[in-house]
Amino acid sequence: MTRLDSFFEISSRGSTVATELRGGVVTFITMAYIIVLNPIILSGTPDVAGNELGFTQVSAVTSLAAGVMTIVFGVIARLPFAFAAGLGINSFLASSIVGSLTWPEAMGLVVINGLIIVALAVTGLRKMIFDAVPMQLKLAITAGIGLFILFIGLVDAGFVGGTDFPSPPLGLGTGGVGSITTVPAVIFVLTLLLTGTLVARKVRGAILIGLVSGTVAAVIVEAVWHLGSSQDKPGGWSLSVPTLSGSPFAVPDLSLVGAFSFDSFGRIGILAAVMLIFTLVFTNFFDAMGTFTGLSRQADLADEQGDFPRLRSALVVEGAGAVAGGAVSASSNTVFIESGSGIGEGARTGLASLVTGVLFLAAMFLTPLAAIVPSEVAAAALVIVGAMMASHLREIDLSDFSVTLPVVLTVAVMPLSYSIANGIGVGFISWVVLRSASGKAREISPLLWIVAVGFLLYFARGWVDGLIGV
Repeated sequence: MTRLDSFFEISSRGSTVATELRGGVVTFITMAYIIVLNPIILSGTPDVAGNELGFTQVSAVTSLAAGVMTIVFGVIARLPFAFAAGLGINSFLASSIVGSLTWPEAMGLVVINGLIIVALAVTGLRKMIFDAVPMQLKLAITAGIGLFILFIGLVDAGFVGGTDFPSPPLGLGTGGVGSITTVPAVIFVLTLLLTGTLVARKVRGAILIGLVSGTVAAVIVEAVWHLGSSQDKPGGWSLSVPTLSGSPFAVPDLSLVGAFSFDSFGRIGILAAVMLIFTLVFTNFFDAMGTFTGLSRQADLADEQGDFPRLRSALVVEGAGAVAGGAVSASSNTVFIESGSGIGEGARTGLASLVTGVLFLAAMFLTPLAAIVPSEVAAAALVIVGAMMASHLREIDLSDFSVTLPVVLTVAVMPLSYSIANGIGVGFISWVVLRSASGKAREISPLLWIVAVGFLLYFARGWVDGLIGV
């Protein structure tokens, strides 16, 4: 135990082994939905050759990649951050890439994207960009991610939904009907209030107690009312139905491991492939940078400049996650904002990541059991953590409007556009423009100028693609 404490710096970070174990379990529970959601996104779309990925195969490699990368990160970076398939990139693959490529070729682009990010981290350029971001924007990124997590929780729970009208675009309840009309949404509200009360009263294990209590209530409700899935009938559970039928065990199908190819350049041409890789790198790079910034501050591990222990190693491993995810056809693996739930539970070291990673590996054999927690219950934990992270806004001096507007745009665009990278990009561009116009151009790092121009190209990539005929 002394060696374990020394290696992970548990005591020096004000934590305990029990707290780390509990935090690792909480992080896994709030992330377990990815075992079901990632295959839903990736397995239902035929590629250019008409081939589809199998649901069970994608589920197995999703758990495999998440487990391995989370353990590797926990051991090397020794931080309580967990990895899994990034939702932005897997959706981009399914909606925009495989229409012109095969799945192996699409995953090959993900591998190349990861290798580029690793190279940027190894050379130190990634950390230089990280250091070039002013502290006000780093704090805004933290708060923005908090609101993003909170918004994800509200949407996943069916508490907020689209109205299908220009105004208002969002409304209360599933479909934006203006009222809470489903039993799962009520379970979310009760779980949220219970967890919030426990957190407010500083009860140890508050988030875990809330998750377990909410899941038990959901299982009982499903056993009595048989709500089923919302895909089958209105008012059902949105993703995972809290019931267990048949055996809780499943033998993982790992046939997708190694099923990637670099033939995309021959199929669509070098220029088109480069544009796709550019989009992947930008999304992966800045999503992860924002998440690292937010989580490290939430865990009180960041210094005055926003740096945290073993930052360079963390950036290298994060890039390797993209390589690993593409190599097993699980899509790019990156640090997950849901790690904040374990941090909110008290996790401060890589031991928590070790626990989360082992549970992901176990989930390869226990997929039916891991999927028993409904997303409506997990969403309550996300809202709690999001509120915790949003509180960092209090540390920003907003008396100067050249600071206020970039900060507010960063915070607002993340949840409203459903993208961390978009929020960061809008914040960087507006910061460069407003601070320069206010006579403070010399205070801006040259790297921030370069990145802001890069984001202009990123936001205009659709127009650029059309211009060059991609």
